[in-house]
Amino acid sequence: MRTISPLLTGTLLAAAMLAGPAFAQAGKVAETKEANAPDQKPAFENQTRASLPDAIPEISVDVVAKGLPHLWAMEFLPDGRMLVTAKDGTMHVVFQDDGQASPPIEGVPEVMSGGQGGLLDVALAPDFERSNRIYFSFSEPRDGGNGTSVASAKLIEQDGTFLLQEVKVIFRQMRTYDGDKHFGSRLVFGPKGELYVTVGERSDPETRVGAQDLASGFGKVFRIDAEGKALDDNPFAKTEGAQPEIWSFGHRNLQAATLDDQGRLWTVEHGPKGGDELNRPEAGKNYGWPKVTYGVDYSGAPIGEGITALEGTEQPVYYWDPVIGPSGMAYYTGDAIPEWKGAFLIGGLVSKGLVVLHMEGDKVAHEERVPLDARIRDVKVAPDGSVFVVTEERGGGESTILRLVKS
Repeated sequence: MRTISPLLTGTLLAAAMLAGPAFAQAGKVAETKEANAPDQKPAFENQTRASLPDAIPEISVDVVAKGLPHLWAMEFLPDGRMLVTAKDGTMHVVFQDDGQASPPIEGVPEVMSGGQGGLLDVALAPDFERSNRIYFSFSEPRDGGNGTSVASAKLIEQDGTFLLQEVKVIFRQMRTYDGDKHFGSRLVFGPKGELYVTVGERSDPETRVGAQDLASGFGKVFRIDAEGKALDDNPFAKTEGAQPEIWSFGHRNLQAATLDDQGRLWTVEHGPKGGDELNRPEAGKNYGWPKVTYGVDYSGAPIGEGITALEGTEQPVYYWDPVIGPSGMAYYTGDAIPEWKGAFLIGGLVSKGLVVLHMEGDKVAHEERVPLDARIRDVKVAPDGSVFVVTEERGGGESTILRLVKS
């Protein structure tokens, strides 16, 4: 076990094992590095670089499992075991008591695992305890390229081994594209059983413009039923030429999504060099990409006209410059870490730790960081209120599952 101490006289004291976090909390704000676009100004107070909260808990970190394949997502099964997806296209069950992973689960369809592709998110059906049904997203190889797809299946355990039955692809992001970046993707069931699917705009200049096109599946949040069909009350269900599954548009690469305690969807998407965004996607609204964004291109050049606001587009609730590299997200309602109650917990691939956003209403009041010296790919809250995070190594390698508790 290692301990992360709270702020003391303005400095985050970390155990020696956490040497060299990418961003240390210091002074009054969590982020201290210079912005990539210093001339860009927030549209309102606390839209970026919010102050630290007054009370920061001391957090202990336990290793639950290590030596796992390169994981992308984790979901708790009702009995406390963990269902995980690996980027290379395998799925496993991990046991908390000894940290061991099952052999690869049989029945997973072929995935395109190059670049940013692979077996991506996994979610249990709302009626899982009755149906044993799961849903998962993956970069599907197709004629002429690939794309983000969603499949459903029954997770069956027989004599200590696991397999998928009745595997069916229920939804495909269209059009197919021959690329290896910006697949998204998170799966979140809403309070009425609706399924939100987040995807990317495939990164390249020729595809990113599709984020603004309602006939394109690039850069969108989709809202479908459990069979993959568009819901009748979706905002563009009756719009000629639009994909009826679209819920919101103008997104870049959505790799973090969760519900709040009111059952509303929140997302965090990867921005360019600067410009990671927290949003609460609402029906039919345009979140700007690539016409409007914070941050700059990786070359340092402006994105488009270099503007951060445009009539008809939504401002992000919060943004980061420099980026945190968001992936995996949870809303904390537990009692085990009371200081975090009502906060969003976001995994940071670039910031190498957990980002904690404390909310007041629908605005960010404070931001804190828990440095973990590892790229965080997914975040889940256990039934007992402890927080589990999935780590990865850049470019591949092994993953670890960590458990965070209040000391």
